[in-house]
Amino acid sequence: MKEPSGYVSFVLHAHLPFIHHPESEDYLEEQWLFEAISETYIPLLTNFEMLVKEHVDFRITMSITPPLLYMLDNKLLQQRYINYLKKHIELAEKEIKRTVYDKRVNDLAKYYFERYSNDLKIFRDKFNCNLIQGFKYFQDIGVLEIITCGATHGYFPILYTTEQSVKAQIAVGVQTYEKYFGRKPKGIWLPECGYVPESDKYLKEYGIDYIIMESHGVLYAEPAPLFGTFAPIVSPNRNYSIW
Repeated sequence: MKEPSGYVSFVLHAHLPFIHHPESEDYLEEQWLFEAISETYIPLLTNFEMLVKEHVDFRITMSITPPLLYMLDNKLLQQRYINYLKKHIELAEKEIKRTVYDKRVNDLAKYYFERYSNDLKIFRDKFNCNLIQGFKYFQDIGVLEIITCGATHGYFPILYTTEQSVKAQIAVGVQTYEKYFGRKPKGIWLPECGYVPESDKYLKEYGIDYIIMESHGVLYAEPAPLFGTFAPIVSPNRNYSIW
């Protein structure tokens, strides 16, 4: 049997800006979260479950940032997502009746009716509105590696002018991760993949084993990496791996 010549690492980055407006029930920006739940997070969980049931030996790494974790854990936003789904289900149902003589559009309306109805069932009934626990389950059984990110997704090359800001970003990222997943993160997706050498000691202090950063940071490292971006490199103090 021929030995593999290399490996592919799938690393997904899940992040949204923190948006929460309790003063209003209809904020357009909150729909970013609702759309992401329906179009990304629920499909990911559904496919992870399908792969496990089919005994596919898969491994995926995925960051979930602190702002996204806090939004997913917010009870008001959870209820607003349910309301969002109910409105779309109602609209799709009306479209099914309105387009009964137009098969092409009618089929599309039926698709969305079934899609949003299924999302509601999965979110409310299957996961009890707690998608974080869904992702935690797949990490706990060993098929998903969840990594952290900076507290507010703040860009380190700008923040490092006040070095304590970089430390705070890392510290809160690690603490938030521990709160939701009950363990320390092994890796961190650097916000916007921006790296500064000043962050090294804090990454070490908080036990980070590896980081995900911009490809230019690897290509222009000193000494130049032998395999370019096709293999991880090690930080100057050998504190962590860089991907």
